[in-house]
Amino acid sequence: MYIKSPGQKLGLFLFNAIEQKQEPMKPKTRVAIQGIKASFHEEAAFKFFGKDIETIECSSFKQTCDSLVKGDADFVIMAIENSIAGSLLPNYTLIREYNFAVTGEVYLPIQLHLMALPGIKFEDIKFATSHPIAIRQCIDFFDDYPHIQVIESNDTAACAKKIKEEQLTDTVAIANTLAAELYGLNIIERRIESNKKNYTRFLILEKDKKEDTNEINKASICFQVGNHVGALSKVLNLFAELNVNLTKIQSMPVLGKRNEYYFYVDMEWTSMENYDTAIRKALKYTVNFNIMGEYMKNDKV
Repeated sequence: MYIKSPGQKLGLFLFNAIEQKQEPMKPKTRVAIQGIKASFHEEAAFKFFGKDIETIECSSFKQTCDSLVKGDADFVIMAIENSIAGSLLPNYTLIREYNFAVTGEVYLPIQLHLMALPGIKFEDIKFATSHPIAIRQCIDFFDDYPHIQVIESNDTAACAKKIKEEQLTDTVAIANTLAAELYGLNIIERRIESNKKNYTRFLILEKDKKEDTNEINKASICFQVGNHVGALSKVLNLFAELNVNLTKIQSMPVLGKRNEYYFYVDMEWTSMENYDTAIRKALKYTVNFNIMGEYMKNDKV
């Protein structure tokens, strides 16, 4: 029988130790979401970043922002508008006040289903619960069933989770397929949203603005103009003259100041030179001008 010498044993031990040593795991990207796992915010985060991420659950949009400020998250994904319910106006204020950088966008088709515990039938339902925005997107469906009491809650997925945990036999949640799968519910009515082409646009936020080496062709800006005839028109015409396409304009009152507004504008361009020129010219006719972010257009639904 061949016996290894002490030196050979030590060499073999070191060789195996080196072989078994693995590279340290790269930490997962942390994305703060409003809501819990299986919410639409998590679904949108998966679509933008891929599924190999860590989602940080937050009870409010403000909490997502605080999470980013404290360093508990690397990004925030924040809903900004829905094709049925419209703009989420408070979120514009949050982005501006926290001075976050908009570094991307993602559009998510919104498919809303009624889900209940296994074995529950539609005729057993007395209550339906979901986020107010989701409820607004399904108003036509519930007009046909006035006996169902609709109850607002803070998150679509949380409603599904509550039904599972409390074994509610008379209640359905309005949520997505992810929620049904995660919390073991049966979908008893599919696609109850009023518009089957319904989508929500989400913005990707970072704490600090960074120089993006990739090609950019979209920007989100914010500014104010004077309260006189043609003030806003003058600014908008500058962009039109330079073939910069304004895809959205949203106004918000300045708190405590009568007849003063913030204007939030999204724009796209094919010529970076034209965009730069338009921005320089616009600075002359605006106050509190802020480029909230420059990024790649990503409007695939």
